[in-house]
Amino acid sequence: MLVRHDWVTLYANGIRYLEKAPLLYWSIAASFKLFGVHTASARLPLALTVLALALAMESFGRRAFGSARAGLYSALILLSSFGIFIFTRITIPDVAVCLWLTLGMLCYWLTEQQEHPSPLLCWGFAACCALDVLTKGLIGIVFPMLIVLAHLLLTRGVRRSITRIRQLFPLSSIILFLAIAVPWHVLIALANPTQGHPGNLSFSHGHWTVPGPTDGNVHGWLWFYFVNEQVLRYLNLRVPRDYDTVPLALFWGLLLIWLMPWSAYVFKAIASVPWMKSLRRQTLDASQSTLLLLGIWAALPMLFFSFSTRQEYYVLPTLPALTLLIAAWLAKEADETESFSVPNRLAIAGQRISVVLLILGSIAALAAGFFILHSQPPSPNTDLATMLRQNPGDYALSFGHFLDLDTRAMGAFRTPLIITAIALFGGTLLNWLLRLKYKPHAANLWLAAGAFGFLLAAHLGLQIFSPILTSYNLAEAIAPQLKPDDMIVINGEYESGSTLGFYLQRNNIHILNGRSSNLWYGSFFPDAPPIFEDNNSIRLKWTGVRRVFLWQSLDDPLPSLPTKAYFIAQSGGKEIVSNQASTY
Repeated sequence: MLVRHDWVTLYANGIRYLEKAPLLYWSIAASFKLFGVHTASARLPLALTVLALALAMESFGRRAFGSARAGLYSALILLSSFGIFIFTRITIPDVAVCLWLTLGMLCYWLTEQQEHPSPLLCWGFAACCALDVLTKGLIGIVFPMLIVLAHLLLTRGVRRSITRIRQLFPLSSIILFLAIAVPWHVLIALANPTQGHPGNLSFSHGHWTVPGPTDGNVHGWLWFYFVNEQVLRYLNLRVPRDYDTVPLALFWGLLLIWLMPWSAYVFKAIASVPWMKSLRRQTLDASQSTLLLLGIWAALPMLFFSFSTRQEYYVLPTLPALTLLIAAWLAKEADETESFSVPNRLAIAGQRISVVLLILGSIAALAAGFFILHSQPPSPNTDLATMLRQNPGDYALSFGHFLDLDTRAMGAFRTPLIITAIALFGGTLLNWLLRLKYKPHAANLWLAAGAFGFLLAAHLGLQIFSPILTSYNLAEAIAPQLKPDDMIVINGEYESGSTLGFYLQRNNIHILNGRSSNLWYGSFFPDAPPIFEDNNSIRLKWTGVRRVFLWQSLDDPLPSLPTKAYFIAQSGGKEIVSNQASTY
């Protein structure tokens, strides 16, 4: 965006990147403009998004349950849960989806506390939906509207729901939504029109086929963005078929991991939702209506993605609702336990859950201790990739490479393992001891402290593991000898080595046998640079006078080259070779 001065059409490596909504990329480009192109400025927008989400959660919890503790717990649980942490280590917009959805639901909930809804709250809801659409596409409007409609129907019935909707300033809210969401969609559609006739698209054997570059046809942005990337992706018919889906049982089961350690309270929290009472059309009081809203919010994204292709981070829109439900239960437990001089039902339930957490924390600490005692620190300058097992079947998961770790490789993670053992055992032990003394508030704070200790260990572990995930070390190795007219080639898909472009601040990196994935669609446009190579073209360039730096994974065979390949650098299971020897 900064180089092209084009904030409408996204580009990656000089090629139109048309499958994603722009808001995350606008925020990163603005950060680059203000602070320069650095790793920290690239991560700043997501960091500020998490901070804003935590503040929104605190406000929602405090207002919804009339308790400062509920607000505090909402923010603490969100910030200390593993899912929010791990999925903000990669640059994806899903935590921003959580922010706009949370703010939108807060606006709607506030209107439910008013006999005559404020137009500002209704417009706030519409604005949040529009910003969510600019963040992630159609789910930005689908999720909040389905949640609100389900809540209205379950609490009011059809006739009263229609009456209530008329009170929510629907016309002006729709106009505001369109005023925010539509302009970019119109501009990018005009900038990327249909070329060729859409009838060239055909469906056979359960898959859609699209004309390739030899057909001289490219379907326009409207088809690609709305139909292919959202509708067909949901139906598992998207082209190209370069993606996997997480198994349904794993998708649901990982929810407990992403809420760790607070997932121990999730079943109590869900049980507090008046599901049966609402289905029987019984009148709900304000507190029960709030719990029902959060329950619908928690369930809908999970059910929605249960019938589609899914990645494990698709669960994120559910986490704020579950967090609020857990925070409400913990706040109620703390208040009631401190108000009674004898054990009560909630205090006993909290103690039992603390025992389960202590057992799990002890098992995790013992496992960490096992790896500490049965592994040796690697020698200096050892490439971690050489100690990993290979499980390519697990790489459909965003962090599937971590499953490559075995006892030998764990020797590189001794410090994170020590912190993990102390944090998980210490946090769960103090949580249990303090609940035995009927001090659940202090127990919750110590459990949060243990969770933050574990996240510190996870952060240190990611730093150690980072060479596997990034090409930073390789970029640093070739930067001193790289000249403007030298060619950089990635053997495989662009995404596997795309950090070369960031750290070297280079566009038009060439791709060998990797015309697929995110660059596939944009590569068919006439202005796409000629960066795609095959085995024949790379052989010709390899013997030319131009210097070529070839990036490749050590797991993929090097293409047959006509002359010697000179080794330049190796890191994280990847290497750089060149057609010319280094001169320094």
